[in-house]
Amino acid sequence: MTTARRRGILALVTAIILLALGAGAAFAVGDALGIRTEPSAQMEPAAPVVPVVAEPVLPPSFTFDAPDTERVSVALEELTDAVAAASGTSGEAVLTVRIDPTLIATDDAYAIEGDTAALLIRAGDEDGVTRGIYDLSNQVRAAAPLTDLIGEHEASRLPLRMTDLGAVGVIPDPAEWESGDDYSHASKAFAAVMQPEPPYVDQTALAAAFEDFDGFLRHSLANGFNAVAFPGFVEYVTFDGAPDGPVYADGDDHRDKALALREAYAPFWDRADELGMKVFLRTDMLALTGPLEQHLTHEFGSLDTENPDLWSVYTAGLDELYDAVPALDGVLIRIGEAGPVYDVGGWDYYSALEVTSVDAVRTMLEAFTAQAEASDREVIFRTWSVGVGAVGDMHTNPASYEAVLGGIDSPALIVSTKYTLGDFYTWLPLNDTLEQGAQRRIVEFQSRREFENFGAFPNDLGPQYQWALQQLIAQNDQLEGVWVWTQDGGPWRAGPMSLYLKSGFWQLYELNTQLAASLAQNPEADVAGITAAWAREYFSEDPATVEAIVEAMTHSREAIAQGMYVPQFAAQRVFAIGLEPPPMMWIFEWDILTGDSAVLDVLYSIVRDSGSDGVGAAIGDGAEAVAAVEQMHGLVSQTDAATWRSSEMRAAFLDTLGYELDTLRLLEAYRAMILHQGQWHDTLSSDAHAQWDADRIAYEQRAAEHLAKYEGNLDYPAFNLTAAQLGVERAVRDEPMAWIARVLLVLALAWVVIGMLAARTRLVAKPGAAAARATWIASTRPWRARESTLGMLELDRWLLLIVPAGLLIATRAVQTSLLSWTHLAVIIGAWVVFALVLRLFVWERSPWPVIAAVGGVVMLRCIVTLFALSFTGPGGYWFAFWTDPLLRTVYISVAFALFVWVFVAAGWALSAQVRARRATGYVLAAVGAGLLVPAVVVGAIGLETALTLWNDEMGLLPWGLARILGITTYLEIPSVTPWAAAAFGGALLVVGLLLAVPWRRRRVPAGASRPEARGDAGTSAS
Repeated sequence: MTTARRRGILALVTAIILLALGAGAAFAVGDALGIRTEPSAQMEPAAPVVPVVAEPVLPPSFTFDAPDTERVSVALEELTDAVAAASGTSGEAVLTVRIDPTLIATDDAYAIEGDTAALLIRAGDEDGVTRGIYDLSNQVRAAAPLTDLIGEHEASRLPLRMTDLGAVGVIPDPAEWESGDDYSHASKAFAAVMQPEPPYVDQTALAAAFEDFDGFLRHSLANGFNAVAFPGFVEYVTFDGAPDGPVYADGDDHRDKALALREAYAPFWDRADELGMKVFLRTDMLALTGPLEQHLTHEFGSLDTENPDLWSVYTAGLDELYDAVPALDGVLIRIGEAGPVYDVGGWDYYSALEVTSVDAVRTMLEAFTAQAEASDREVIFRTWSVGVGAVGDMHTNPASYEAVLGGIDSPALIVSTKYTLGDFYTWLPLNDTLEQGAQRRIVEFQSRREFENFGAFPNDLGPQYQWALQQLIAQNDQLEGVWVWTQDGGPWRAGPMSLYLKSGFWQLYELNTQLAASLAQNPEADVAGITAAWAREYFSEDPATVEAIVEAMTHSREAIAQGMYVPQFAAQRVFAIGLEPPPMMWIFEWDILTGDSAVLDVLYSIVRDSGSDGVGAAIGDGAEAVAAVEQMHGLVSQTDAATWRSSEMRAAFLDTLGYELDTLRLLEAYRAMILHQGQWHDTLSSDAHAQWDADRIAYEQRAAEHLAKYEGNLDYPAFNLTAAQLGVERAVRDEPMAWIARVLLVLALAWVVIGMLAARTRLVAKPGAAAARATWIASTRPWRARESTLGMLELDRWLLLIVPAGLLIATRAVQTSLLSWTHLAVIIGAWVVFALVLRLFVWERSPWPVIAAVGGVVMLRCIVTLFALSFTGPGGYWFAFWTDPLLRTVYISVAFALFVWVFVAAGWALSAQVRARRATGYVLAAVGAGLLVPAVVVGAIGLETALTLWNDEMGLLPWGLARILGITTYLEIPSVTPWAAAAFGGALLVVGLLLAVPWRRRRVPAGASRPEARGDAGTSAS
């Protein structure tokens, strides 16, 4: 077998191996992406109805005969206030309140006897009589007959009804809402109270906060709640009794601050206890201070959350706190979110995501529940979690829930879980993990729906809440309560400045708070009647006006579900990169209309596959949502203004509907645009492109109008359209980039064809033909690289470098739509370093053989990319990557094989000059340097910063990802990745250098020639 044939066979085998490796890489990429869908079981609430609203009934003027206790007195004050808020009174009545344990002694059960002139409330304890008084006050506010309550009332079905802290201690400072891009989750509650310097507490601000808290408690009690979650834990603990000695050294101000804050807030907790409200301290785990973290690390070697001794420090803190403040009822723990997004600047109190394993969770709960049992307290553990394995999805996976919590059956443990299978989104199934477990369970609801524009739109969740509770109660007899978020969830200052009981149109989402509390007391309650009562309390006593408002609210869910979601996408469970993205990915998150290819391309593909005309149906859903809001606006606007409690409330209702209408019209246009854009990339249809262009014009017009009308509006803030606009800018360039790619592709193919023909024709004598011939031969038969460059003219030699380099730069520029100079800098910078290092190694030898080999393969690699870009530009390139596994696999396989072949060809070409070992060393060292330098630059800049800049220019992942969660955090990319890459590059460089240096030569007999000398001489002759 000839040498040429052996080399040809070796090259063919190498190509096959590289293609196989490329296929392996492609399958690895596909597996990492893990993009798949499965049907999602939807909730099935009853259709909303409009009740017949009776004429309002005026309440009597009351006199009271009741026990002289604080709880009863506060409840009677609420009844008095309700009567005062009515449009008038009718007659007089005596209300008698009697506590008689011999009559009724079952939780908060009570009975009412009498008539319009004299009513008697009887119950076994204060829980019952105060509930009866609050029910009377709510009846007054609903302008309904008080006699409807006569009879016996069973105990509330769910005895624990907890609320968050609302907006207590939060100052509605417009300056903090003006920018609209503060995505911090910190409420900054009591920020005015806590001072960094002694005495650490501003007494004036504390007094104001206490009045705020007292008002919130009174309002929550009237709504039916009996527990409150109060933020903080380590802030109030000195840790003087830690098992291994005090945490804080003498003179450490953390201890003084803890004592000052505990003294400041103890009256708050005592007040809640006095009014019959349980208090649970709400904290993330691990909760830390600087000295506490140092103490734990010193004692246990690290923040080892699987070590029971670590948790003994925290339980000692709880012992200290409960001894000091008996009014506290327990602690509420979250392990799934932590970090800077929740921290308040200037205070050394923070949290860390450290409880991420099954053993860590179980160890933590065993410690906390043992402490709770010993102290007669309770521990509420939230299943909202992140982490590896079972802990990561115990919120949504029944098997993981059992793996984490199975066998932990402490009577002091309560497990809290969101009612949706994920976060608080529409279209998610009921969370079936709430149907299992031996633990006591409570259900989480959110009134001010963060993902549905922070409650700024009408959003009546009554039928859904009722269906969910009825299903869960039927399936799990351990269900005993709810936790309703009246204000909390998501960023506090990125949406409207609506603060519960304080500012903005908070009355709109108060409906969901009242519904959740009422349904917890009685899951069979009349949700339409509750909605009508809400409308009467806040807007009007007029039956026609109330009916119009209730009818408008019956359309609110349709508007949200169809307008803020793309139903064909939202109705599926989507999985990607090991996560389960939420059903509202085109708004990522809260108010950022996304423009990235990953989300929008996958969204389109799911919509396309949803039916015979999935795209048309999805666009039609947007129009139906707009029509629903138009109907809502018409119903409210036609009401008699004189029947409203105030003109301001009517204006607020109409303004919010106008805001919703404008927003959903904007989303309608954007939906049509992105779907037709995907359709163009998918089908290459010129009609789809024309539709996209028309949609783009409509969207840009509506976007301009939306921003002009609502930008800077604190009550109705404009959506953040930055990411969407970046997406539009990239999309506009797709067609021009496709044409540029086609031109470059033709030129590149012409260069290759000339090279192929010039090898066998006299075309080789033409200027440039010899260079084309050399690149073709050197790239496909690199062992002939040296001979292919012999006798070349100076022009041809320079064309060997200029043509591939120019094509590489042009291809990468087109691939980025001429928008990502970061991408170009990294890619071209790496190639330049590679080329310079190789040139230094070659030194006095001719560089043209390796230039021809590398340049020729680069040409082939660019041709593959240009072919992919030539259809519909970079947008089509990424569309295929995200949505077509077959094309992605073929492309990655070929592209990977050609990329590695660059270095194989370079080494093969060099081996004719310096033998295989040294040639391998040259290439490895050059590759190592080409990786090392960019990696060091990225590491110095910071991986998160670099990825954010790159992604902003490329638009592959959601723009909001970096602003809210962080790309590295969300994708779990270690921050040391660039340094690891640099270390690997450095290792390659060192290995390459060791291989590249001349080793001791064997003695050569006199007269024998040295192969290297022959190679060098031959090269010099060229």
